Amino acid sequence: MTKRLSIIVVEQDRDRALMIVDSLEAAGDNDIQVISEVSSLARRISERQPDVVIVDLTSPTRDMIEELTLAASPLDRPVAIFADQSDAGLTKAAIEAGVSAYVVDNLRPEKLTPVIEAAIARFNMFRRMRDELTETKRALEERKVIDRAKGLLMKARGIDEDEAYAILRKAAMDQGKKISDVASALVTAAELLS
Repeated sequence: MTKRLSIIVVEQDRDRALMIVDSLEAAGDNDIQVISEVSSLARRISERQPDVVIVDLTSPTRDMIEELTLAASPLDRPVAIFADQSDAGLTKAAIEAGVSAYVVDNLRPEKLTPVIEAAIARFNMFRRMRDELTETKRALEERKVIDRAKGLLMKARGIDEDEAYAILRKAAMDQGKKISDVASALVTAAELLS
């Protein structure tokens, strides 16, 4: 790991927690904090705002994975879960909850760094995809509003689509606003008048 990371390790067993901390310290200069008690986990993680959360589970259950993923906020940061045993349902539940890495096999120190790096890379990839999807949805909604406003102008003034768009564009430039904002105001006004 090249960048200094703030890492929270969720591990109830002291010896396993020490093994994880030792492995992380050997991998680089990271700020590592261990949480051994899972009560109030969401609050503790929120207070610390770590870069990565590592969860080590001996015998995971669906409820435990759900609770831990909600607490670790996998949409806000990479979360890697190490489990000694699992089944397809638990793995699927973890991935659907947004966990960046779900590793089934005894946690071994040599696996820690590559799994964390993969979890960070996967998290960043999915965050970019979520951001792109959000931007695409926003642009589509703006396009719908602009098309609706053009339709209103075309009907009210008996003009074609290009002329309606030119009117919207000029109004936006004159007001120092985005075309979508002007279009939205026009649509809202038309709804109030109808």
